[in-house]
Amino acid sequence: MAWWKAWIEQEGVAVKGSPHFNPDPDAETLYKAMKGIGTNEQAITDVLTRRSNAQRQQIAKSFKAQFGKDLTETLKSELSGKFERLIVALMYLPYRYEAKELHDAMKGSRDDVSGFVDPGLALQDAQDLYAAGEKIRGTDEMKFITILCTRSATHLMRVFEEYEKIANKSIEDSIKSETQGSLEEAMLTVVKCTRNLHSYFAERLYYAMKGAGTSDGTLIRNIVSRSEIDLNLIKCQFEKMYGKTLSSMIMEDTSGDYKNALLNLVGGNP
Repeated sequence: MAWWKAWIEQEGVAVKGSPHFNPDPDAETLYKAMKGIGTNEQAITDVLTRRSNAQRQQIAKSFKAQFGKDLTETLKSELSGKFERLIVALMYLPYRYEAKELHDAMKGSRDDVSGFVDPGLALQDAQDLYAAGEKIRGTDEMKFITILCTRSATHLMRVFEEYEKIANKSIEDSIKSETQGSLEEAMLTVVKCTRNLHSYFAERLYYAMKGAGTSDGTLIRNIVSRSEIDLNLIKCQFEKMYGKTLSSMIMEDTSGDYKNALLNLVGGNP
């Protein structure tokens, strides 16, 4: 299990699925929505955005058993544009839709996420980071990667505190001075997520819609990946940071069936 999932709180879950779930009528509803000429996008939205990922997987199995067709492929053939991209994203297993910065930066195992931190190990890691960067000419990038990508969030918080005492500068400042390009971006992402996960995702969602145009890939990926984890908590942080709700910004920046599906996933204010 990815380390940040240790932070899941039930109140953060925006899409909880149907309490009286039966995949067979749902599969039939989807089949009828795509049968013949035209497509009932609203029916597809109502079913798939109000079911959990586990329930969607069961619907797909029932769809195949009843109608002999792959549900995802049928959706792809019947839908188009951003709405298709969102609906198809909902059909993937969750690991496919972990936010890409976290997914790319944190491959590999992490230590225990129970909350226990070994202060001695945290101090040693801080010293190792300092020795790998500020203390030498050049940078031992592998040491940075090893520590940042194999330690728990609670442990890293202690490491960052110890590092600042040793180096008289923040870990972020050291990363900026010692690395560059995609490696710098990945490391800063790890640090930002460790310090405040919900602020990080709120910021991602805000800048996906701010200004001219919308970064739909970022918008879809973050809403889908967090909808069954902590999207409600991200929504609260979004409003604190930007003085408007996530739903209101989606309404301003998107339209049509795509907008309706996003709003269903986001839900009302928790």
